Amino acid sequence: MTLDRRGVISMGAGAAALTALGAGSAQASPAARGPRVPNDAALARSLPGRHRFHSRHAQVNGTRLHYVIGGRGEPLVLLPGWPETWWGYRKIMPVLAEHYRVIVVDVRGMGGSATPADGYDKKTMARDVYELVRSLGHRSVHIAGHDIGAMVAFSFAANHPGATRRLALLDVTHPDESLYELRMLLRPNTGFNMWWFAFNQVLDLPQHLLHGRMWTLIDWLFDNALVKQDSVTRFDRSVYARAYDRPGGIRASCAWYQAFHADIEAMAGYGRLAMPVLGMAALSEFDHLAATLERVADDVRGVIPVEKSLHWLSEEDPELVSRSLLDFFG
Repeated sequence: MTLDRRGVISMGAGAAALTALGAGSAQASPAARGPRVPNDAALARSLPGRHRFHSRHAQVNGTRLHYVIGGRGEPLVLLPGWPETWWGYRKIMPVLAEHYRVIVVDVRGMGGSATPADGYDKKTMARDVYELVRSLGHRSVHIAGHDIGAMVAFSFAANHPGATRRLALLDVTHPDESLYELRMLLRPNTGFNMWWFAFNQVLDLPQHLLHGRMWTLIDWLFDNALVKQDSVTRFDRSVYARAYDRPGGIRASCAWYQAFHADIEAMAGYGRLAMPVLGMAALSEFDHLAATLERVADDVRGVIPVEKSLHWLSEEDPELVSRSLLDFFG
């Protein structure tokens, strides 16, 4: 076990043995644990409402992005987080499509997008989205993100302010120095241990332990972090497990976390955001998000508490999220 120059733990020579271990049992997990799911094109067609959604791909910034698009009006970009895909916005997309041209992007390494070897710092991922937006003929967009997607959305606004009309952040903001203060061990009954921040920092090991077993991690997360268990069904979990169990999926998702050191360095050089900003957060994250936005943005239009959710805002309270976004984006 070694510590590389980025401060990331690597398993080194032991990875080869773990590869064989993971490959040997990968066949039994995803199909056995959940229902089979259609591809992204069929999933997009299955969304209700009068506006049809379409699954598409674009070659931008040296990588291939998958996105789902539908609706009419001003362009609104939605970016999902870990361990979900564009499907995490399925409940609010039809409502937003009544007023906006909705573009839901699987960020670099997610879902139907490519999993290149590098480029997982949020500045590069934001550039991916910027080039996609320009390729679709838009000079500026409204943009919202959740979890990892919120980090990319913030970076989009910081690096491409002229292309950002309004910004909405769901539950988190961009990585900053405060991440270095996260505790590995919490006292009993003092909060939720976000162990995956450390786990996903480890090189090699997560992709070998989780190869063909992503359902187990996804089940644990939703079982322990949903207010209402039926908000994310077995079918939904199968959509996510299939996406992350594909070749390169787990490696790429861990790379989003392994890039936090570069993200923190980039954040130190960003100025304050000038465009209107909205925050939405579960109660456990509300105070932190509100304090952070006060420090980094000049025009905060509000931070809305979401009482019916612990983290998965768009899935547990889609009515509040969609209504708040419609009110904010105008």
